[in-house]
Amino acid sequence: QVQLVESGGGLVQTGGSLRLSCAASGSIGSINAMGWYRQAPGKQRELVARITSGGNTNYADSVKGRFTISRDNAKNTVYLQMNSLKPEDTAVYYCNAVIREAARGGWFDYWGQGTQVTVSS
Repeated sequence: QVQLVESGGGLVQTGGSLRLSCAASGSIGSINAMGWYRQAPGKQRELVARITSGGNTNYADSVKGRFTISRDNAKNTVYLQMNSLKPEDTAVYYCNAVIREAARGGWFDYWGQGTQVTVSS
């Protein structure tokens, strides 16, 4: 069994910063891409940022230049540094990872439980 556990959400004022972390644990063979998605009330879940196992990144246009995704492969952890936060960044942020479990073949999508980020104006 594989789990993704997020941390680092909270309440921050406009212009502030937060750092999200997501650690994968369990029977992990290898991890391919890792990423962050978000879902605001009444909206669909959207990609925020994604990073491959080789370190290639892509970002939603709305967060380019403000957010930075990184990963520590030794710790099976992905981070999202969020700077210059805006009220429109308010959402539940979900961690995602494509993982091959050690005990079985094939690649599977895993999701964290979500962490709330609220930016006050």
